[in-house]
Amino acid sequence: MSLDKLKKALKQEKIIYGTEKTLKNLRLGKTKTVFLAGNCPIEAREKMKKYKIDIIELEESGDEIALICKRPHSISVLSY
Repeated sequence: MSLDKLKKALKQEKIIYGTEKTLKNLRLGKTKTVFLAGNCPIEAREKMKKYKIDIIELEESGDEIALICKRPHSISVLSY
């Protein structure tokens, strides 16, 4: 189900890739939802959970998410 939300977001929203860019947008209040890969580093996961937003934890690894997003590199955090 959460993978369906990711696919829907990829079609409808402007996606932000990466931990640092996501954290920056969280501080600015521009982020509504964060997707975390199954193998997302614990430090990044804890930083994201400090903010009161919708966090979706995916079971898929960063490499699998990269294939879904059609990106050439592993993705552990993405948001919109």
